[in-house]
Amino acid sequence: MAVLLLSLFTSMNTSLHAQSDPVKLLRKDAENKVDVLVGGKLFTSYYYPITIAKPVLYPIISAGGHEITRGYPLAPRAGERGDHPHHIGHWMNYGDVNGLDFWNNSDAIPAEQKHKYGTIIHTGILATQETDQGAELTVGMDWVAPSGNVLLKEKTTFLFSSEGEKRSITRITTLTAQELAVSMKDNKEGVFAIRVARELEHPSDKPEIFTDANGIPTTVASLNNAGVTGKYRSSEGKEGDAVWGTRGTWVTLNGQIENENITVAILDHQANPGYPTYWHARGYGLFSANPLGQKELSGGKDVLDFKLQPGESVTFRYQVIVQSNPKGEEYWEGLASEFSKMK
Repeated sequence: MAVLLLSLFTSMNTSLHAQSDPVKLLRKDAENKVDVLVGGKLFTSYYYPITIAKPVLYPIISAGGHEITRGYPLAPRAGERGDHPHHIGHWMNYGDVNGLDFWNNSDAIPAEQKHKYGTIIHTGILATQETDQGAELTVGMDWVAPSGNVLLKEKTTFLFSSEGEKRSITRITTLTAQELAVSMKDNKEGVFAIRVARELEHPSDKPEIFTDANGIPTTVASLNNAGVTGKYRSSEGKEGDAVWGTRGTWVTLNGQIENENITVAILDHQANPGYPTYWHARGYGLFSANPLGQKELSGGKDVLDFKLQPGESVTFRYQVIVQSNPKGEEYWEGLASEFSKMK
């Protein structure tokens, strides 16, 4: 299976791009992480401590050496936001799984409220592989209720590659329901997400308050906009805040960190449930594809209420591109088309 995935990934990459850079995996079991190195330098880490309620990729670093992910709460940086402590690097979860909120769980939730939240627990590194085209990491996770019952077993393969100014992360995640049927009722909090660095946010002009599914409000302050340059654009031509709550096969977030022009893109896959996905993309730095929260994101126009019966599985495929220096719309259309051919 691993060889097949890398073969498909290699074919997809080489059709559009140049020679790949060496990508290596470095296991650090005592630190609960696997470092992903490009040319001996950190690209990202698969990080799975029990303290943050789910495994994440953190940080994610561009070809120019800049962190495109927010530092807070793991390594706060001066001038960045301190809201939403559950937004860490890249993660994948959901706000309503059999009535439990996996999305908003963090150490900020009071003990008396923890019964409303689920946790995703790393269960093991299943396989690793390195080739001339990149590196592959396969891991296992359990989606666990407060009672200790496992609702979903997750198997995720990350494919990492680097080609000059372009770095990519492909995530293939299969979720399998266990003894109980699993309901993932439409909810705006999900699914495939990145919390980006302050420089890639939209300039803020007013404070905002966002309330989660359990009624807990979070204030997002208006901050100094010096060096803040981010702007979303979707495959459907939507821009800025207008991307939120719309469908699209891809969205880019363009901005500048110091002297590096950077585009962060998320590509959807035609085999995913709810394709083309709705986008839960906020100007304050939450960049998320949410194919399951259709009722909440469409204002009631669409409803999905996704379900799995015991033993039933579903697979999600997404790709993150971190591209230095701007590229045109044809470039992103080409990458999205190639990605959707991946089996």
